[in-house]
Amino acid sequence: MSVTAEQTAAETGSTAGRKGRLGAESARYGVLRRLAPSLKHDMVVNLQAVAMMAEVLNARLERGSPAPSEFQASISKLNRLARDAVMNCLKVAAWIQPVEDEGIRLPQGVDECLALLASNFNFRGFSVARDVAETDFEVSRVALRHLLTATLITLTDAAAGPCEVRVKAEVVGGMAQITVRVAPRPDAEGLPFEPGYRQLEWADVQALAEAEAVELVRSPDMVQLRMPRAVAMAPLQIAPL
Repeated sequence: MSVTAEQTAAETGSTAGRKGRLGAESARYGVLRRLAPSLKHDMVVNLQAVAMMAEVLNARLERGSPAPSEFQASISKLNRLARDAVMNCLKVAAWIQPVEDEGIRLPQGVDECLALLASNFNFRGFSVARDVAETDFEVSRVALRHLLTATLITLTDAAAGPCEVRVKAEVVGGMAQITVRVAPRPDAEGLPFEPGYRQLEWADVQALAEAEAVELVRSPDMVQLRMPRAVAMAPLQIAPL
């Protein structure tokens, strides 16, 4: 049985597409593994506050029944801490299982990524200079999280030592344009750092950019991402009364 040129091209395209999907999935997994310590910290910090408050309340009860007003105030604080812990856990879970078709304002999305990596950068002697224009322009939250965090991790992994990380985000030509640059900080000191998972590579960032339809330009010390406006694809739903 002969194989036509069209069949060969289709099989080649299918193989390339499968490799592209696998590369993007591998990159997403790599990003999450590198973010795991920060995600873990964000998840447990509020739970630790709940546990401490419970211990304080238990100690007061062991010393004798507190006044009703004092007891009620402690219970109210414990409930508030528990609600905060639940909300924080849901936010962390959204990095692992994101909501489909969710848009986010560009400044808020950039700040989310920088906040998650802040403690890691401080530990390693990296400083962050943020220049983000105030705008209502929305981008895909999932795409931004994957691409920006992967870019930040890859650039800092490649750095020989502590650097200043400059993040500029603006809207140019109807697209969100995010530029990340690194510059050495010769006088800065950072603690020795060994990632708990493999270093991210440019191939990871490229695979994510292709999967999310994001334009990518890079050089050894700079990466520029151009992202389209987020378009909601999920059908509108009427909120229950």
